[in-house]
Amino acid sequence: MSWAPHTVTTTETVDPHPVAALSALFDDGTPAIGQGDVLPPLWHWLALARWPASSALGPDGHPARGTFLPPVELPRRMFAGGEVVFHVPLTVGSTVRREASVESVTGKTGRTGELVVVVVATRLYDEHDRLAIEERQDLIYRGSPAVPPSQTPAEPVAALAGPPLARTGKWSWDLATDPALLMRFSAATSNAHRIHYDWPYATRVEGYPGLVVHGPLMTLALAEVLRLEGHRGRVARMRHRNRSPLFCGQPARLRKIEDPDALSLGVYGQGETACTTLTIDFEEESTGHPLG
Repeated sequence: MSWAPHTVTTTETVDPHPVAALSALFDDGTPAIGQGDVLPPLWHWLALARWPASSALGPDGHPARGTFLPPVELPRRMFAGGEVVFHVPLTVGSTVRREASVESVTGKTGRTGELVVVVVATRLYDEHDRLAIEERQDLIYRGSPAVPPSQTPAEPVAALAGPPLARTGKWSWDLATDPALLMRFSAATSNAHRIHYDWPYATRVEGYPGLVVHGPLMTLALAEVLRLEGHRGRVARMRHRNRSPLFCGQPARLRKIEDPDALSLGVYGQGETACTTLTIDFEEESTGHPLG
């Protein structure tokens, strides 16, 4: 298949409906965000989510590769992280111009074998043609698991009894997940990746022990903690990284990470190493160099 990186330019609306959906999902007592309000950091992932045609989806639920994304043949995809620079705030209901392109495609060999790293760059311009957001997303493609997964069904995950975020102390929160939460987040973000809602596919095809919690959901939960803690200062940059998966129903703790240079937060599952980290630079601390 012939493929070459190219820039895709679209005009889109900052949609209030998925914004309301995320507010309902977190259900954390913060004021509702509506038409004309400033979009919180990273909420453009929902407000500008795109719905591809059904015929454009691949067998894993993601858009088929070989059009915008390169025709990588490795089957397992992971949202590994990235960086977002905030220049000008976006408001709900406004019109933006998106320019997206594949910046690089790099083959590597890791602990689990062959992998390919795809870097996607996006720029969002507001209604006045001002650069509002610059973003880099790192996608990793891996091979199939070497060991066939167990066919023994896992115990069903209990439904949540309340909001997914529960405060346990200063900069200390618990995150609870269940299949309904993952389904609602998938719908709000137009994420049809089957590892998040299709248990037989996740366990028997991709070899996971259960449904996988979305990397963006964990990152947005950390960004929500920043709002809930009432930290002041304009966010200039966020760097996020997904280090290891969190599975639906596993206990997860959101904690502040000791970092002398910036405010850093992490999602911790069963181990002492964070599954997902988020580092926030504020306006007075920003270098001013986009994606530097």
